[in-house]
Amino acid sequence: MSSTEGSGNGDPGPILISNDELKACIADLGSRITADYRGQAPLLVGVLKGAFMFMADLARAIQLPVEFDFMAVSSYGSSTRTSGVVRIVKDLDLDLAGRDVILVEDIIDSGLTLNYLRKNLTARNPASLEVCALLVRKGRQYEDLDLRYVGFEIPPEFVVGYGLDVGERYRQLPHICQYQQNSNP
Repeated sequence: MSSTEGSGNGDPGPILISNDELKACIADLGSRITADYRGQAPLLVGVLKGAFMFMADLARAIQLPVEFDFMAVSSYGSSTRTSGVVRIVKDLDLDLAGRDVILVEDIIDSGLTLNYLRKNLTARNPASLEVCALLVRKGRQYEDLDLRYVGFEIPPEFVVGYGLDVGERYRQLPHICQYQQNSNP
């Protein structure tokens, strides 16, 4: 679920999670997934565009054969808050039936998009379906999301960097920043 805002009229703001912290966390997540899926070849399903950097680094940290596929969904439009209406912009190319699937998300906010994706993917009959989220915004979920792999819990502020954007800007940053909206247009 990629968070976007119209013009990107602001600056990246202070670093919330450094590149070194990201690397250490992803190495740990990769080790946990490797241990949990030993002898299997999980299918990583990345949610575009925000999760592409995280998924690439996560895949390199998993010491197993993995396959990739991608979905693009939209629930934000041009706002920093979810609309609650999810639509699939790009669907998967691979069949999930009988596969061990790990849904790779950049950030979990309310959990509405995640719940939609879980229902959608479960209907495709995978052998298993787990979630690996880099970030979870604290206190924004409507219910317990039962997430198996979580990198960081962060405050409910808007963040950019490491795949996360505002108006398609700041994805390339090697760290995650708390976005600072300028009050002047």
